Amino acid sequence: MTFQRARTEEQREVRRRAILETASAMLDEMPVAEVTLNELSRRVGLAKTAVLRYFESREAVLLDLMDDRTATWLTALEQELAHAVDLDRKAVERAGQTADVLGRSLAAQTALCDLYGAQGGVLEHNVSVEVVRRHKHASLGNLAVMAGLVRRFLPEVGDQAEEFCLTVLLTAGALSAYTSPPPSLLAVYESEPALAVHRIDLRTALQRAIMTALVGMLPRS
Repeated sequence: MTFQRARTEEQREVRRRAILETASAMLDEMPVAEVTLNELSRRVGLAKTAVLRYFESREAVLLDLMDDRTATWLTALEQELAHAVDLDRKAVERAGQTADVLGRSLAAQTALCDLYGAQGGVLEHNVSVEVVRRHKHASLGNLAVMAGLVRRFLPEVGDQAEEFCLTVLLTAGALSAYTSPPPSLLAVYESEPALAVHRIDLRTALQRAIMTALVGMLPRS
């Protein structure tokens, strides 16, 4: 991909979207830790200095990408919940259905989970106050959408919905770090299967964690 110099706001937005889309494609191939500004620049067809005109750092690119991917995921999640959760069921049954959907849906978003795992310790560093402010506004907006979905299908959660949703996203990020073992660890598991007893399956672990959190929020009957 080769670009001419951007001279209008529309052209600048095209460059910005191309950078985000290229970073997104890279995350489908590699973990967050391996995404570099040099490789991103090479793939998008811009000089590194040109990329930095649109995003002040690698972390700024990935924060915007995390916000975009979260919004896209939430659109799909709404349809998944509507299809799977039976509003005529009792609260504990709907909680189980909701936990199943959230766990399955998030586990399929491996890049998004990786981004959440890197958010606090990596991505929110090496960025300016303005970038963090924009990211936090987007994050709060996405969290409000997710909480609204949870309250629609589990109104019993009530005012705890935002806290629950934040916990789900942070748990997905934390667990994702342990679901793709490096080659050395895989070799150990293969040579001594007993050591793999606590190997994590992201979908199963998420569903259990989410259900545990939801049960604690439901009113006692």
